[in-house]
Amino acid sequence: MKTLLTRLLLMGAIALSSRAADYDSIAPVLEAAVEAEMDTWGITGVSVALVDDQKTVYSKGFGTATTESIFRAGSVSKLFNALAVMQQVEAENLDLDAPIDPETLPINPFPERPAITLRHLLSHRSGLQREAPVGGYLDDSEPGIAATVDSIRESVLVTRPGEKTRYSNIAPTFAGHLMEQASGEDFESYQQRHILQPLGMASSSWTRANTPEDRLIVSNMRVADGRGGWGRQPCPVFDLGTIPAGNLFTTAEDLARFASALIAGGNGVVSQETLERMWTPQFTESETGFGLAFVVGNAHGHRTIGHSGAVFGHSTSFVVLPEAKIAVIVIGNEDIANGRIRAIHDVALKLMLNAKMDAGLELTRDNLHADNLTDFVGAFESESYWAELSVKDGALVGDVSGQPTRFTPMGQDAFIGNSRIYLDAQVSFTRNASGTVIGFQLAGQDYTRVSDNPTPLHSEWRAMLGSYGLDFIPVIITERHGRLYAMTENMVDYRLTPVNRYVCALPPGMYIDEEVVFLPDTSGAIHAIDYANMIFHRRD
Repeated sequence: MKTLLTRLLLMGAIALSSRAADYDSIAPVLEAAVEAEMDTWGITGVSVALVDDQKTVYSKGFGTATTESIFRAGSVSKLFNALAVMQQVEAENLDLDAPIDPETLPINPFPERPAITLRHLLSHRSGLQREAPVGGYLDDSEPGIAATVDSIRESVLVTRPGEKTRYSNIAPTFAGHLMEQASGEDFESYQQRHILQPLGMASSSWTRANTPEDRLIVSNMRVADGRGGWGRQPCPVFDLGTIPAGNLFTTAEDLARFASALIAGGNGVVSQETLERMWTPQFTESETGFGLAFVVGNAHGHRTIGHSGAVFGHSTSFVVLPEAKIAVIVIGNEDIANGRIRAIHDVALKLMLNAKMDAGLELTRDNLHADNLTDFVGAFESESYWAELSVKDGALVGDVSGQPTRFTPMGQDAFIGNSRIYLDAQVSFTRNASGTVIGFQLAGQDYTRVSDNPTPLHSEWRAMLGSYGLDFIPVIITERHGRLYAMTENMVDYRLTPVNRYVCALPPGMYIDEEVVFLPDTSGAIHAIDYANMIFHRRD
Protein backbone atom coordinates (compact mmCIF):
# COMPACT_ATOMS: atom_id res chain seq x y z
CA MET A 1 0.00 0.00 0.00
CA LYS A 2 1.38 3.38 -0.96
CA THR A 3 1.98 5.85 1.85
CA LEU A 4 -0.03 9.05 2.05
CA LEU A 5 3.05 11.07 1.08
CA THR A 6 3.65 8.93 -2.00
CA ARG A 7 -0.01 9.28 -3.08
CA LEU A 8 0.15 13.03 -2.67
CA LEU A 9 3.38 13.19 -4.67
CA LEU A 10 1.82 11.15 -7.47
CA MET A 11 -1.24 13.41 -7.50
CA GLY A 12 1.07 16.41 -7.68
CA ALA A 13 2.92 14.89 -10.61
CA ILE A 14 -0.32 14.31 -12.51
CA ALA A 15 -1.32 17.91 -11.92
CA LEU A 16 1.89 19.35 -13.42
CA SER A 17 1.36 21.96 -16.05
CA SER A 18 1.77 20.73 -19.60
CA ARG A 19 3.33 23.98 -20.70
CA ALA A 20 6.98 23.88 -21.78
CA ALA A 21 9.29 25.15 -19.06
CA ASP A 22 11.48 28.10 -20.03
CA TYR A 23 14.85 26.81 -18.85
CA ASP A 24 16.81 29.29 -20.97
CA SER A 25 15.60 32.11 -18.74
CA ILE A 26 17.01 30.54 -15.57
CA ALA A 27 20.54 30.12 -16.94
CA PRO A 28 21.85 33.61 -16.03
CA VAL A 29 20.71 33.30 -12.42
CA LEU A 30 22.16 29.80 -12.06
CA GLU A 31 25.45 30.78 -13.65
CA ALA A 32 25.82 33.77 -11.34
CA ALA A 33 25.26 31.46 -8.36
CA VAL A 34 27.87 28.99 -9.59
CA GLU A 35 30.46 31.71 -10.15
CA ALA A 36 29.79 33.23 -6.74
CA GLU A 37 30.36 29.91 -4.97
CA MET A 38 33.53 29.27 -6.97
CA ASP A 39 34.94 32.73 -6.22
CA THR A 40 34.04 32.68 -2.52
CA TRP A 41 35.27 29.19 -1.73
CA GLY A 42 38.15 28.74 -4.18
CA ILE A 43 36.63 26.05 -6.41
CA THR A 44 38.31 26.06 -9.83
CA GLY A 45 36.03 23.78 -11.84
CA VAL A 46 32.32 22.94 -11.75
CA SER A 47 30.07 21.03 -14.15
CA VAL A 48 26.26 21.27 -14.01
CA ALA A 49 23.56 19.27 -15.81
CA LEU A 50 19.79 19.70 -15.48
CA VAL A 51 17.31 17.04 -16.57
CA ASP A 52 13.63 17.28 -17.44
CA ASP A 53 12.33 13.75 -17.99
CA GLN A 54 14.23 12.28 -20.96
CA LYS A 55 16.02 15.46 -21.96
CA THR A 56 19.11 17.19 -20.62
CA VAL A 57 17.85 20.77 -20.72
CA TYR A 58 21.04 22.44 -19.53
CA SER A 59 24.70 21.43 -19.41
CA LYS A 60 27.70 23.65 -18.83
CA GLY A 61 31.23 23.60 -17.45
CA PHE A 62 32.67 26.46 -15.42
CA GLY A 63 36.26 27.52 -14.77
CA THR A 64 38.60 24.69 -15.72
CA ALA A 65 35.67 22.34 -16.39
CA THR A 66 33.89 21.70 -19.69
CA THR A 67 30.94 19.47 -20.51
CA GLU A 68 33.51 16.86 -21.55
CA SER A 69 35.41 16.94 -18.26
CA ILE A 70 35.56 13.68 -16.35
CA PHE A 71 35.20 13.85 -12.56
CA ARG A 72 35.18 11.22 -9.84
CA ALA A 73 31.64 10.62 -8.59
CA GLY A 74 32.58 9.30 -5.15
CA SER A 75 29.72 7.62 -3.32
CA VAL A 76 27.30 8.15 -6.20
CA SER A 77 29.07 4.94 -7.32
CA LYS A 78 27.05 3.06 -4.70
CA LEU A 79 23.87 3.54 -6.75
CA PHE A 80 25.35 1.75 -9.77
CA ASN A 81 26.74 -0.99 -7.56
CA ALA A 82 23.30 -1.53 -6.03
CA LEU A 83 21.66 -1.70 -9.46
CA ALA A 84 24.03 -4.51 -10.46
CA VAL A 85 23.28 -6.34 -7.21
CA MET A 86 19.54 -5.94 -7.78
CA GLN A 87 19.87 -7.31 -11.32
CA GLN A 88 21.19 -10.48 -9.74
CA VAL A 89 18.35 -10.41 -7.21
CA GLU A 90 15.86 -10.15 -10.10
CA ALA A 91 17.63 -13.11 -11.75
CA GLU A 92 17.25 -15.01 -8.45
CA ASN A 93 21.01 -15.48 -8.21
CA LEU A 94 21.08 -13.43 -5.00
CA ASP A 95 18.61 -13.07 -2.15
CA LEU A 96 18.29 -9.76 -0.32
CA ASP A 97 17.32 -11.36 2.97
CA ALA A 98 19.18 -14.65 3.06
CA PRO A 99 21.92 -14.79 5.73
CA ILE A 100 25.32 -14.48 4.10
CA ASP A 101 27.26 -17.71 4.54
CA PRO A 102 29.80 -17.06 7.32
CA GLU A 103 32.22 -19.38 5.52
CA THR A 104 32.16 -16.96 2.59
CA LEU A 105 33.59 -14.30 4.87
CA PRO A 106 33.82 -14.88 8.63
CA ILE A 107 33.12 -11.26 9.54
CA ASN A 108 32.63 -11.83 13.26
CA PRO A 109 34.64 -14.85 14.46
CA PHE A 110 32.81 -15.36 17.74
CA PRO A 111 29.91 -17.56 18.94
CA GLU A 112 26.38 -16.31 18.34
CA ARG A 113 27.53 -14.04 15.57
CA PRO A 114 24.46 -12.37 14.07
CA ALA A 115 23.62 -12.93 10.42
CA ILE A 116 24.25 -10.23 7.83
CA THR A 117 22.16 -9.93 4.68
CA LEU A 118 22.50 -8.09 1.40
CA ARG A 119 19.76 -5.74 2.58
CA HIS A 120 21.95 -4.82 5.55
CA LEU A 121 24.96 -4.25 3.30
CA LEU A 122 23.12 -1.96 0.87
CA SER A 123 21.33 0.15 3.50
CA HIS A 124 24.26 0.80 5.88
CA ARG A 125 22.82 -1.47 8.57
CA SER A 126 25.40 -4.27 8.41
CA GLY A 127 27.34 -3.30 11.54
CA LEU A 128 30.60 -3.44 9.55
CA GLN A 129 33.30 -0.84 10.07
CA ARG A 130 33.43 2.18 7.77
CA GLU A 131 36.66 1.24 5.99
CA ALA A 132 38.57 -1.98 5.31
CA PRO A 133 42.02 -2.54 6.82
CA VAL A 134 43.35 -2.76 3.25
CA GLY A 135 42.07 -0.72 0.31
CA GLY A 136 40.06 1.77 2.36
CA TYR A 137 39.78 5.48 1.74
CA LEU A 138 43.16 6.20 3.36
CA ASP A 139 45.07 3.52 1.44
CA ASP A 140 46.61 4.23 -1.99
CA SER A 141 47.99 0.73 -2.59
CA GLU A 142 45.25 -0.17 -5.14
CA PRO A 143 44.76 -3.77 -3.93
CA GLY A 144 41.55 -4.42 -5.92
CA ILE A 145 38.15 -5.55 -4.71
CA ALA A 146 38.96 -9.14 -3.71
CA ALA A 147 41.94 -8.24 -1.50
CA THR A 148 40.02 -5.35 0.04
CA VAL A 149 37.07 -7.55 0.96
CA ASP A 150 39.37 -10.30 2.19
CA SER A 151 41.07 -7.86 4.57
CA ILE A 152 37.94 -7.67 6.74
CA ARG A 153 38.19 -11.42 7.36
CA GLU A 154 38.12 -12.02 11.11
CA SER A 155 37.08 -8.41 11.78
CA VAL A 156 34.66 -7.77 14.62
CA LEU A 157 31.33 -6.12 13.88
CA VAL A 158 31.16 -2.60 15.31
CA THR A 159 27.40 -2.88 15.94
CA ARG A 160 24.87 -5.67 15.46
CA PRO A 161 23.28 -5.96 11.99
CA GLY A 162 20.09 -3.93 11.73
CA GLU A 163 20.72 -2.13 15.03
CA LYS A 164 21.58 1.32 13.69
CA THR A 165 22.58 3.22 10.58
CA ARG A 166 26.37 3.37 10.30
CA TYR A 167 27.71 4.56 6.96
CA SER A 168 30.22 2.13 5.49
CA ASN A 169 32.31 1.85 2.33
CA ILE A 170 33.35 -1.76 2.83
CA ALA A 171 29.75 -3.01 3.21
CA PRO A 172 28.59 -2.09 -0.34
CA THR A 173 31.96 -3.27 -1.65
CA PHE A 174 31.25 -6.65 -0.09
CA ALA A 175 27.83 -6.59 -1.82
CA GLY A 176 29.55 -5.84 -5.13
CA HIS A 177 31.92 -8.75 -4.57
CA LEU A 178 28.96 -11.07 -3.95
CA MET A 179 27.50 -9.81 -7.23
CA GLU A 180 30.75 -10.81 -8.97
CA GLN A 181 30.49 -14.31 -7.52
CA ALA A 182 26.81 -14.65 -8.46
CA SER A 183 27.28 -13.45 -12.05
CA GLY A 184 30.66 -15.06 -12.70
CA GLU A 185 31.91 -11.76 -14.10
CA ASP A 186 34.36 -9.25 -12.68
CA PHE A 187 32.84 -6.02 -11.37
CA GLU A 188 34.16 -3.60 -14.00
CA SER A 189 33.23 -5.80 -16.98
CA TYR A 190 29.79 -6.49 -15.56
CA GLN A 191 29.12 -2.80 -14.97
CA GLN A 192 30.28 -1.91 -18.47
CA ARG A 193 28.08 -4.51 -20.19
CA HIS A 194 24.97 -4.42 -18.01
CA ILE A 195 24.80 -0.85 -16.66
CA LEU A 196 26.95 1.77 -18.38
CA GLN A 197 26.52 0.68 -22.01
CA PRO A 198 22.73 0.19 -21.79
CA LEU A 199 22.42 3.66 -20.24
CA GLY A 200 24.58 5.26 -22.95
CA MET A 201 27.22 6.38 -20.44
CA ALA A 202 30.08 6.26 -22.94
CA SER A 203 32.29 8.67 -20.95
CA SER A 204 32.16 6.64 -17.73
CA SER A 205 34.51 3.98 -16.39
CA TRP A 206 35.39 2.31 -13.10
CA THR A 207 39.20 2.45 -13.06
CA ARG A 208 41.79 5.06 -13.93
CA ALA A 209 43.33 2.71 -16.50
CA ASN A 210 40.15 3.01 -18.57
CA THR A 211 39.73 6.76 -18.05
CA PRO A 212 41.14 9.12 -20.71
CA GLU A 213 43.84 11.04 -18.85
CA ASP A 214 43.43 14.15 -20.99
CA ARG A 215 39.75 14.45 -20.01
CA LEU A 216 40.18 13.87 -16.26
CA ILE A 217 39.95 17.28 -14.63
CA VAL A 218 42.79 18.34 -12.34
CA SER A 219 41.44 18.47 -8.79
CA ASN A 220 42.69 20.06 -5.62
CA MET A 221 43.11 19.20 -1.95
CA ARG A 222 43.39 21.24 1.22
CA VAL A 223 45.87 19.19 3.27
CA ALA A 224 46.48 19.48 7.02
CA ASP A 225 50.18 20.11 7.67
CA GLY A 226 50.37 18.70 11.21
CA ARG A 227 51.19 22.07 12.74
CA GLY A 228 47.70 23.52 12.83
CA GLY A 229 47.92 24.92 9.31
CA TRP A 230 46.95 23.87 5.82
CA GLY A 231 48.68 23.41 2.50
CA ARG A 232 47.20 22.98 -0.95
CA GLN A 233 48.17 20.47 -3.61
CA PRO A 234 46.79 18.66 -6.66
CA CYS A 235 45.08 15.40 -5.77
CA PRO A 236 46.66 12.03 -6.41
CA VAL A 237 44.69 9.75 -8.70
CA PHE A 238 44.47 6.10 -7.70
CA ASP A 239 41.84 3.39 -7.58
CA LEU A 240 40.23 2.78 -4.23
CA GLY A 241 40.09 -0.82 -3.08
CA THR A 242 36.42 -0.13 -2.42
CA ILE A 243 35.73 0.35 -6.13
CA PRO A 244 31.96 -0.40 -5.95
CA ALA A 245 31.54 2.16 -3.17
CA GLY A 246 33.30 5.16 -4.66
CA ASN A 247 35.53 4.77 -7.72
CA LEU A 248 33.29 5.72 -10.67
CA PHE A 249 34.80 8.17 -13.18
CA THR A 250 32.10 10.04 -15.08
CA THR A 251 30.73 13.32 -16.45
CA ALA A 252 27.75 15.42 -15.45
CA GLU A 253 26.12 14.61 -18.79
CA ASP A 254 26.53 10.86 -18.26
CA LEU A 255 24.95 11.19 -14.83
CA ALA A 256 22.13 13.10 -16.54
CA ARG A 257 21.53 10.07 -18.76
CA PHE A 258 21.41 7.93 -15.62
CA ALA A 259 18.87 10.31 -14.09
CA SER A 260 16.63 10.08 -17.17
CA ALA A 261 16.72 6.29 -16.96
CA LEU A 262 15.61 6.40 -13.33
CA ILE A 263 12.79 8.79 -14.20
CA ALA A 264 11.71 6.41 -16.97
CA GLY A 265 11.49 3.49 -14.54
CA GLY A 266 14.88 1.94 -15.20
CA ASN A 267 14.92 1.80 -19.01
CA GLY A 268 15.20 -1.97 -18.79
CA VAL A 269 18.27 -1.98 -16.54
CA VAL A 270 16.02 -2.99 -13.65
CA SER A 271 12.24 -2.98 -13.32
CA GLN A 272 10.17 -0.10 -11.95
CA GLU A 273 9.16 -2.41 -9.10
CA THR A 274 12.81 -2.96 -8.21
CA LEU A 275 13.49 0.77 -8.28
CA GLU A 276 10.62 1.37 -5.87
CA ARG A 277 12.11 -1.23 -3.53
CA MET A 278 15.43 0.58 -3.73
CA TRP A 279 13.70 3.91 -3.08
CA THR A 280 11.99 2.65 0.10
CA PRO A 281 13.76 3.59 3.37
CA GLN A 282 14.92 0.43 5.12
CA PHE A 283 14.54 -0.61 8.78
CA THR A 284 12.48 2.47 9.58
CA GLU A 285 8.91 3.74 9.53
CA SER A 286 10.13 7.10 8.26
CA GLU A 287 9.54 8.09 4.65
CA THR A 288 13.09 9.43 4.40
CA GLY A 289 16.44 7.76 4.97
CA PHE A 290 18.62 5.14 3.32
CA GLY A 291 16.89 2.86 0.88
CA LEU A 292 18.92 0.24 -0.98
CA ALA A 293 21.90 2.54 -1.64
CA PHE A 294 19.66 5.48 -2.58
CA VAL A 295 19.13 8.31 -0.09
CA VAL A 296 15.40 9.06 0.02
CA GLY A 297 14.48 12.60 1.03
CA ASN A 298 12.08 15.46 0.47
CA ALA A 299 12.71 18.85 -1.11
CA HIS A 300 10.07 21.55 -1.34
CA GLY A 301 7.31 18.95 -0.98
CA HIS A 302 8.72 16.54 -3.56
CA ARG A 303 10.19 13.10 -2.96
CA THR A 304 13.91 13.00 -3.82
CA ILE A 305 16.21 10.06 -4.46
CA GLY A 306 19.94 10.21 -5.05
CA HIS A 307 23.28 10.44 -3.30
CA SER A 308 26.16 12.81 -2.67
CA GLY A 309 29.77 12.00 -3.43
CA ALA A 310 33.14 12.97 -1.94
CA VAL A 311 36.42 11.47 -3.07
CA PHE A 312 39.91 12.94 -3.33
CA GLY A 313 39.41 16.37 -4.92
CA HIS A 314 35.85 15.83 -6.14
CA SER A 315 32.47 16.69 -4.62
CA THR A 316 29.17 15.64 -6.19
CA SER A 317 25.45 16.16 -5.74
CA PHE A 318 23.08 13.85 -7.66
CA VAL A 319 19.36 14.31 -6.92
CA VAL A 320 16.28 13.14 -8.83
CA LEU A 321 12.65 14.10 -8.21
CA PRO A 322 10.99 11.05 -9.78
CA GLU A 323 7.39 12.34 -9.64
CA ALA A 324 8.28 15.84 -10.87
CA LYS A 325 10.54 14.18 -13.48
CA ILE A 326 13.46 16.54 -12.97
CA ALA A 327 17.05 16.04 -11.79
CA VAL A 328 20.04 18.17 -10.85
CA ILE A 329 23.67 17.07 -11.13
CA VAL A 330 26.52 19.26 -9.85
CA ILE A 331 30.19 18.17 -9.66
CA GLY A 332 33.17 20.22 -8.48
CA ASN A 333 36.92 19.58 -8.55
CA GLU A 334 37.52 20.50 -4.91
CA ASP A 335 38.04 18.21 -1.94
CA ILE A 336 35.54 18.33 0.95
CA ALA A 337 33.33 20.99 -0.64
CA ASN A 338 29.94 19.27 -0.56
CA GLY A 339 28.28 22.16 1.27
CA ARG A 340 29.12 24.48 -1.61
CA ILE A 341 28.13 21.94 -4.27
CA ARG A 342 24.80 21.53 -2.46
CA ALA A 343 24.40 25.32 -2.46
CA ILE A 344 24.61 25.31 -6.27
CA HIS A 345 22.30 22.32 -6.43
CA ASP A 346 19.75 24.06 -4.19
CA VAL A 347 19.61 27.13 -6.44
CA ALA A 348 19.33 24.97 -9.56
CA LEU A 349 16.51 22.88 -8.12
CA LYS A 350 14.50 25.94 -7.04
CA LEU A 351 14.95 27.48 -10.48
CA MET A 352 13.78 24.30 -12.19
CA LEU A 353 10.71 23.96 -9.98
CA ASN A 354 9.85 27.61 -10.55
CA ALA A 355 10.26 27.23 -14.32
CA LYS A 356 8.31 23.97 -14.63
CA MET A 357 5.69 24.28 -11.91
CA ASP A 358 5.47 27.98 -10.96
CA ALA A 359 6.56 26.90 -7.49
CA GLY A 360 7.31 30.46 -6.37
CA LEU A 361 10.39 29.42 -4.39
CA GLU A 362 12.53 32.28 -3.09
CA LEU A 363 16.19 32.22 -4.06
CA THR A 364 17.36 34.76 -1.50
CA ARG A 365 16.59 35.58 2.12
CA ASP A 366 16.64 38.67 4.27
CA ASN A 367 19.67 38.71 6.55
CA LEU A 368 19.42 40.68 9.77
CA HIS A 369 21.97 42.87 11.48
CA ALA A 370 23.41 41.63 14.76
CA ASP A 371 24.72 43.90 17.50
CA ASN A 372 27.36 42.99 20.07
CA LEU A 373 28.99 40.27 18.01
CA THR A 374 31.77 40.14 20.60
CA ASP A 375 29.28 38.34 22.90
CA PHE A 376 29.76 35.24 20.76
CA VAL A 377 33.55 35.32 20.59
CA GLY A 378 35.50 32.58 22.31
CA ALA A 379 36.45 28.92 22.48
CA PHE A 380 33.79 26.22 22.55
CA GLU A 381 33.70 22.44 22.49
CA SER A 382 31.10 19.77 21.69
CA GLU A 383 30.95 16.00 21.97
CA SER A 384 32.78 15.70 18.66
CA TYR A 385 34.42 19.03 17.74
CA TRP A 386 36.03 22.27 18.90
CA ALA A 387 35.19 25.78 17.70
CA GLU A 388 36.94 29.16 17.89
CA LEU A 389 34.67 32.12 17.09
CA SER A 390 35.86 35.67 16.36
CA VAL A 391 34.78 38.89 14.67
CA LYS A 392 36.44 39.83 11.39
CA ASP A 393 35.54 42.82 9.22
CA GLY A 394 32.32 43.28 11.16
CA ALA A 395 31.16 39.68 10.71
CA LEU A 396 31.09 36.64 12.99
CA VAL A 397 33.40 33.92 11.70
CA GLY A 398 34.80 30.76 13.16
CA ASP A 399 37.07 27.79 12.82
CA VAL A 400 34.96 24.72 13.55
CA SER A 401 37.36 21.83 14.11
CA GLY A 402 39.43 22.89 11.11
CA GLN A 403 36.64 24.17 8.86
CA PRO A 404 36.49 27.97 8.28
CA THR A 405 32.84 28.92 8.90
CA ARG A 406 30.79 32.06 8.29
CA PHE A 407 27.90 32.98 10.56
CA THR A 408 25.06 35.10 9.14
CA PRO A 409 22.62 36.67 11.64
CA MET A 410 18.98 35.62 11.26
CA GLY A 411 17.48 36.80 14.56
CA GLN A 412 18.16 37.25 18.25
CA ASP A 413 21.04 34.88 19.01
CA ALA A 414 20.19 32.99 15.80
CA PHE A 415 22.53 32.58 12.83
CA ILE A 416 23.08 30.28 9.89
CA GLY A 417 26.49 28.71 9.40
CA ASN A 418 28.17 28.12 6.07
CA SER A 419 31.44 26.35 5.35
CA ARG A 420 32.83 23.91 2.85
CA ILE A 421 30.76 21.19 4.56
CA TYR A 422 27.81 23.13 6.04
CA LEU A 423 25.04 24.71 3.97
CA ASP A 424 22.81 27.13 5.88
CA ALA A 425 23.13 25.14 9.11
CA GLN A 426 20.91 26.52 11.88
CA VAL A 427 22.91 28.04 14.75
CA SER A 428 21.30 28.97 18.06
CA PHE A 429 23.28 30.57 20.90
CA THR A 430 22.45 30.04 24.58
CA ARG A 431 22.92 32.58 27.39
CA ASN A 432 22.93 32.20 31.15
CA ALA A 433 20.81 34.23 33.57
CA SER A 434 23.28 37.12 33.45
CA GLY A 435 23.16 37.27 29.65
CA THR A 436 26.56 35.73 28.95
CA VAL A 437 26.78 33.42 25.93
CA ILE A 438 27.62 29.97 27.30
CA GLY A 439 27.14 27.82 24.22
CA PHE A 440 25.46 27.18 20.90
CA GLN A 441 23.92 24.43 18.80
CA LEU A 442 25.15 23.64 15.29
CA ALA A 443 24.38 20.66 13.07
CA GLY A 444 23.13 18.44 15.88
CA GLN A 445 26.03 19.24 18.21
CA ASP A 446 25.80 21.18 21.49
CA TYR A 447 28.85 23.38 22.05
CA THR A 448 29.74 24.78 25.49
CA ARG A 449 32.17 27.55 26.29
CA VAL A 450 35.58 26.26 27.32
CA SER A 451 37.24 27.33 30.55
CA ASP A 452 39.97 29.94 30.21
CA ASN A 453 42.26 27.58 32.14
CA PRO A 454 41.49 24.01 31.04
CA THR A 455 43.31 21.13 32.68
CA PRO A 456 46.38 20.43 30.53
CA LEU A 457 46.78 17.14 28.73
CA HIS A 458 48.44 14.52 30.93
CA SER A 459 52.09 13.96 30.05
CA GLU A 460 51.39 10.27 29.35
CA TRP A 461 49.13 11.26 26.48
CA ARG A 462 51.60 13.71 24.97
CA ALA A 463 53.48 10.71 23.59
CA MET A 464 50.51 10.14 21.27
CA LEU A 465 50.77 13.54 19.54
CA GLY A 466 51.97 13.50 15.95
CA SER A 467 51.15 12.75 12.33
CA TYR A 468 50.38 9.26 11.06
CA GLY A 469 49.71 7.70 7.65
CA LEU A 470 49.99 9.13 4.14
CA ASP A 471 51.33 12.63 3.53
CA PHE A 472 48.31 13.74 1.47
CA ILE A 473 45.69 12.44 3.91
CA PRO A 474 47.34 12.15 7.33
CA VAL A 475 45.70 11.39 10.66
CA ILE A 476 47.05 14.10 12.95
CA ILE A 477 46.75 13.73 16.72
CA THR A 478 46.80 17.11 18.49
CA GLU A 479 45.97 18.61 21.86
CA ARG A 480 43.27 21.22 22.39
CA HIS A 481 41.70 22.31 25.66
CA GLY A 482 43.50 19.49 27.44
CA ARG A 483 42.03 16.80 25.19
CA LEU A 484 43.25 14.65 22.31
CA TYR A 485 41.85 15.36 18.84
CA ALA A 486 42.33 13.48 15.56
CA MET A 487 42.29 15.34 12.24
CA THR A 488 40.64 12.90 9.84
CA GLU A 489 40.51 12.91 6.00
CA ASN A 490 41.60 16.58 5.89
CA MET A 491 38.10 17.36 7.05
CA VAL A 492 37.69 17.89 10.81
CA ASP A 493 39.34 17.25 14.14
CA TYR A 494 37.45 14.57 16.08
CA ARG A 495 37.53 14.67 19.87
CA LEU A 496 38.91 11.44 21.38
CA THR A 497 37.68 9.91 24.63
CA PRO A 498 40.22 7.70 26.44
CA VAL A 499 38.98 4.17 27.15
CA ASN A 500 42.24 2.93 28.64
CA ARG A 501 45.93 3.77 28.39
CA TYR A 502 46.19 3.04 24.65
CA VAL A 503 42.60 3.13 23.36
CA CYS A 504 40.36 6.12 22.60
CA ALA A 505 36.77 6.08 21.43
CA LEU A 506 35.81 8.10 18.34
CA PRO A 507 32.77 10.40 18.73
CA PRO A 508 29.65 10.80 16.57
CA GLY A 509 30.77 11.52 13.02
CA MET A 510 32.21 9.48 10.18
CA TYR A 511 33.67 6.78 12.43
CA ILE A 512 31.06 6.64 15.20
CA ASP A 513 31.38 3.64 17.57
CA GLU A 514 34.91 2.90 16.36
CA GLU A 515 38.22 3.39 18.17
CA VAL A 516 41.78 4.63 17.86
CA VAL A 517 44.41 2.32 19.34
CA PHE A 518 47.90 3.72 19.95
CA LEU A 519 50.52 1.03 19.27
CA PRO A 520 53.79 1.07 21.26
CA ASP A 521 57.01 -0.53 20.09
CA THR A 522 59.24 -2.68 22.33
CA SER A 523 60.60 0.46 24.01
CA GLY A 524 57.12 1.73 24.77
CA ALA A 525 57.22 4.56 22.22
CA ILE A 526 54.12 5.03 20.05
CA HIS A 527 55.13 4.10 16.51
CA ALA A 528 51.72 3.60 14.86
CA ILE A 529 47.97 3.78 15.36
CA ASP A 530 45.12 1.45 14.56
CA TYR A 531 42.56 3.99 13.39
CA ALA A 532 39.16 2.32 13.00
CA ASN A 533 40.82 -0.93 11.77
CA MET A 534 43.41 0.83 9.56
CA ILE A 535 47.08 0.78 10.58
CA PHE A 536 49.01 4.05 10.09
CA HIS A 537 52.67 4.50 10.98
CA ARG A 538 54.04 7.65 12.58
CA ARG A 539 55.34 10.11 10.02
CA ASP A 540 57.24 12.55 12.23
